[in-house]
Amino acid sequence: MLNLIHLKVLAAVARHGSVTEAAKQLHYSQPSVSHHLARLEAATGVKLVQRIGRGIRLTPEGQLLANRAAEIVGRVDAATTELAAQVGLQAGQVRLAANASTLSTIVPRAAAALRRAHPGLDLNLYERHPVEALRMLRHGEIDVALVFRYADAPVEEEGFRLAHIGDDSIFLISLRPGDSLANHRHSAWIGGCDRCQAELTAMCRHEGFTPRIASHSDDMVVVQALVAAGIGVTTVPGLALQAHRRPDIHATELTDFHRRIYAATYGDPPDPPAVAAVMAALSEAATPTTST
Repeated sequence: MLNLIHLKVLAAVARHGSVTEAAKQLHYSQPSVSHHLARLEAATGVKLVQRIGRGIRLTPEGQLLANRAAEIVGRVDAATTELAAQVGLQAGQVRLAANASTLSTIVPRAAAALRRAHPGLDLNLYERHPVEALRMLRHGEIDVALVFRYADAPVEEEGFRLAHIGDDSIFLISLRPGDSLANHRHSAWIGGCDRCQAELTAMCRHEGFTPRIASHSDDMVVVQALVAAGIGVTTVPGLALQAHRRPDIHATELTDFHRRIYAATYGDPPDPPAVAAVMAALSEAATPTTST
């Protein structure tokens, strides 16, 4: 039978890559960590770690179990917090990850509403790209992920529950008012994250050309500064323009394109009361999302 302490040890060894570092993080002795690993191997009947020189590495079976162990331990830690919030939302903690544009617009509005309605609720925030936010959510490191998806993006893997809270318009950022994508088939473009760059390319191809991406940045302050300097043109979401907008650039809404904003949780419903309160506050704060 699997033991939570043994799984916690395995997850720490996988995370740190050594027994020594895992022991430090867990405040155990090295022999104690080795003992727990041996007991876990006996319980599962498979070899989980291999000696490599003076160190160790996980076997494929060990890595598989370590991935699940990290998720299980994270869920147990989250359950401890959720239990404190179960009665009346008088206390509790919700960990939320979001990308920069939502973390600087939707999240502060939601946080202010939560502080008024539930002053005992502690909201911990992390700036993360949606891919990283969903990974943290699956591993139990956070409770809610605020993410975006474009129309043709692949569906997230099983286990995630996505609540659509609003749409975010896409704008062409250039030096000319009333501009269009087609006007810039020969221009230099500024690309961002993989998802955003793929969507930029898809939008331009819809207009009959492939953009020449000459610069790369995810920082909306940097991107707008580059456009203002004449280095290139780009597209940005409306939420990013809400957070920061230079007066010497022009933003033209691309009415045929947008991205969808979701608040994501993981696992079977229902959500704990504290998480449900955060989800409701995010939904309210995201309406409307696209004014600039």
